[in-house]
Amino acid sequence: MLAYVFWHRPAAGVAAKAYEQALIRFQRSLAARPPAGFKGSSCLRAASLPWLTGDGPGYEDWYLVDDFAALGVLNAAAVARGHVSAHDEAARRAGPGTGGVYQLLEGHASPADARLAVWIDKPRGAPLPVLGALLGDGMDGARAALWQRQMALGPAPEYCMLAVEAPAGVASSRLAAGWSATSDARQPL
Repeated sequence: MLAYVFWHRPAAGVAAKAYEQALIRFQRSLAARPPAGFKGSSCLRAASLPWLTGDGPGYEDWYLVDDFAALGVLNAAAVARGHVSAHDEAARRAGPGTGGVYQLLEGHASPADARLAVWIDKPRGAPLPVLGALLGDGMDGARAALWQRQMALGPAPEYCMLAVEAPAGVASSRLAAGWSATSDARQPL
C-alpha cells in the first residue's frame, strides 16, 4: 500500500473554518465516488510542520492507494468530473504545500486513527541504514503503522510512525547518528 501525503496551510487571509470546510468537501467527494485503487483518505490538523514553509499549525492529507498505478488514477480523478469543483475550491484557498509518497512497511494503515505522528529524518547525504525493524520495535501493529518515503515532492521526512503513543523504536537514543525524530499531535477534521 502507498500513501500520497500532502502537507499544506491556508493562504494568507483565508479563515481556518472556511479552509477546513473546503478540505472536508473534497475528502467526501472522493469517498462518495472513489477512483480505482483508492483505499480512502483523511485530513488531519497538525500542530506543527517544520519542513513546510510558514509557521504554526497546518494540515496533513493522507490518500491511500494500492500502488503507483492507482496513484496516477487518483491524480487524474481528483481534477476530473465528479471531483473538480470540490478540488478547485480547496486549491483556491490553499497557501504553501509540499508532499511525498510513502509505502506502508508494517502495521495498520489508518492515518485517521493515529493521534500522533513521529517523523523520522536523516542528515542530507547519509546512507540509509536498515532501520525498519528498529523503528517498529515495540510497535503494536493493530494500533500503529510505519511508513517509508518512496518519493519526495518537496521537503519530506524519510519515515513516519503513526500511533496512539510513540513506540520505543523511535526514541532518540535508538536512532542512527545524526537522525532525528519529531513528534506531532494530530486531530482529524
